[in-house]
Amino acid sequence: MTKLCCSFFLFITLFLQLNKPCSSSLEQLPAPPLPILPLPSYSQLKWQQREIIMFLHFGVNTFSDSEWGTGHENPSIFNPTSLNTTQWASVAEEAGISLMILTAKHHDGFCLWPSKYTKHSVISSTWQNGKGDVVQEFVNAASDKGIDVGIYLSPWDRHDSRYGHDLLYNEYYLGQLQELLKKYQNVREIWFDGAKDPKAKNVSYYFSDWFSMVKELQSSINIFSDAGPDVRWVGNEQGMAGDTCWSTINRSSLAIGSADIEQYLNTGDPRGTDWLPAECDVSIRKGWFWHKSESPKKLSELLDIYYASVGRNCVLNLNVPPNTTGLISENDARRLKEFRTAINTIFHKNIAKGCYVKVSSQRGGKEGGFGPENMLDSDHLWSYWAPREDDKKKEDHWVEIWDNDGDLRFNVIGIQEAIGFGQRIKSYEIYVDGKLLIQGTTVGYKRLHRLDGDVVHAQVVRIRLIEARGVPLISSIGLYFDPFWHSRFK
Repeated sequence: MTKLCCSFFLFITLFLQLNKPCSSSLEQLPAPPLPILPLPSYSQLKWQQREIIMFLHFGVNTFSDSEWGTGHENPSIFNPTSLNTTQWASVAEEAGISLMILTAKHHDGFCLWPSKYTKHSVISSTWQNGKGDVVQEFVNAASDKGIDVGIYLSPWDRHDSRYGHDLLYNEYYLGQLQELLKKYQNVREIWFDGAKDPKAKNVSYYFSDWFSMVKELQSSINIFSDAGPDVRWVGNEQGMAGDTCWSTINRSSLAIGSADIEQYLNTGDPRGTDWLPAECDVSIRKGWFWHKSESPKKLSELLDIYYASVGRNCVLNLNVPPNTTGLISENDARRLKEFRTAINTIFHKNIAKGCYVKVSSQRGGKEGGFGPENMLDSDHLWSYWAPREDDKKKEDHWVEIWDNDGDLRFNVIGIQEAIGFGQRIKSYEIYVDGKLLIQGTTVGYKRLHRLDGDVVHAQVVRIRLIEARGVPLISSIGLYFDPFWHSRFK
């Protein structure tokens, strides 16, 4: 009996020893690499993933057939006979857009909400006998569709007599800002530009006070301006980012409304101490407000803009202006839907997913969790390939995409970085069957290259990472076929 008890005890002890977790092996699993500062905030990451957002320029300019109102327009001209913000939201929804920004007040000073600080608003309009609120209808319609909202409140008010009197005007502006953000909740982006009356050279805008008030009222909001603090202007209104485009920049080098910083805004700064990604604003038409004489841009033009904005580490803010009836014109809605369909057609299939992917090295070895398979999954932020990092010698980091049949057919190459750990890549080269086709600089959240000429037929694509801030982290690689680009070469 004693022998049986001892044998049973030894069996149980041995079983538990063999089946308990091996602490030494767990301790050897590699940790993620250290981040490279600065880093994006949660709201900035969410903003970046939107890729395309919508601007809506609407107001008295829509009815006066002008771009910049004088401030002396009679509010009674504002009378959209069929205003339907649900239609706006439906157009955005069909286009896969998750954020819409409305011009609550443009430079003419006319307010699309019943502001208690001025009568130059919908209160004095013909629309709904002065009892309407466009901003409220806009917020309600967007919320019903699950779309986030943003607001533009022009710093330049050409109607109000307080403009030019610094303290009085800044108090007035701050009052309207409070009014909007207290009345309309869950605003995700607020848009500031540096527009000024060129004759009022001594006018000062108290941006620091305004920004502090915004964050106090709605802390999760992204503030857009030349100097952020959350999103920066790209430096032009053509929707074009620089071929080199860093999300990092030095905010101390920026002055809102200054003309001599546009190139700096366009490219960013690899030594920047602030995470301040760029937003590319452009209109679907020639003008920002609706004009009967204008038509939407061609699909090919919109795709060019997409590759030069989203494809260069930015978010595209595409303006789609409602017309005098209060609806988005059918031509614009149709073109916007075509644009989304084209993007889905191009990127619905990543040809690289059916290929063999080889890398120069892997952090922690094959069991480390940082392998090449991470570049082909659906997580484009936190799942990534990390090469081995050797302090003693400079590693040559590269990725190769193989197809043994030699039948890779594509004309677009995409790369994404794990920007949650900082933007790193400074330069890279792309070879197709040994031939150098691309010499690139920055990648960031997304970099897309359309290849010149016809469709490429190849066996191997090699991405060589030449220079980076720390070890490069690639979250996605892709090969795609763009039939719209291909058709230009037929």
